[in-house]
Amino acid sequence: MTFSLVARCADTGMFGVAISSSSPAVAARCSYACAGIGAVASQNITDPRLGMRALELLKQEIGSEAVLTYLNRSSDHMDYRQVLVVDNKGQSAIHSGSNALGIWSEARDRDVASGGNLLASAEVPQAIVDGFKSSSGHLADRLLAAMRAGLLAGGEAGPVHSAGLKVVDKVPWPVVDLRCDWTEDCPIENLAGAWSIYKPQLDAYVQRALDPREAPSYGVPGDE
Repeated sequence: MTFSLVARCADTGMFGVAISSSSPAVAARCSYACAGIGAVASQNITDPRLGMRALELLKQEIGSEAVLTYLNRSSDHMDYRQVLVVDNKGQSAIHSGSNALGIWSEARDRDVASGGNLLASAEVPQAIVDGFKSSSGHLADRLLAAMRAGLLAGGEAGPVHSAGLKVVDKVPWPVVDLRCDWTEDCPIENLAGAWSIYKPQLDAYVQRALDPREAPSYGVPGDE
């Protein structure tokens, strides 16, 4: 019921996850990232514990492939799970269990991994990876470009209703954490609209957290 990617920006060291699904609030259950550590998507009959465990293992300097090996040995029902990982060296890895739903597929390259289930076409993850690798700009822009490429390749077999965009960079909280938990329209385009509003303010929100004395005003009524 999902297609997604996890990615690292080789230039900035940012990590991100973008995901979309026919299910509600997909990003609340499936997206995990930690600055300087890595990014994980845990999907297909989701067990959120897998994303949390994967990040804890990445913090121990265990690489992506070894993380999935550990999860396969220590977790139940992995034949129902799909897990994507990218680590701080740009190594990517994917586990897709034999009981993944419908047409499922995966693709990966350096700094990026994509996977999906109940897809319209097995070519969707490769289209997402190609879309990411051919993109440029801020990592969030690249994640959205990749997801749009996945949509053009067919996306999920049925309509998608939720999506999420998460980016981490240097500070211990996500600098971008945008979600569309349910819509009858295209949630990926709803995310793109939210990002276009948030992007010019991103640095100001980080600065307000680090040192509000140096932060710009909010520019809203009452903030004189």
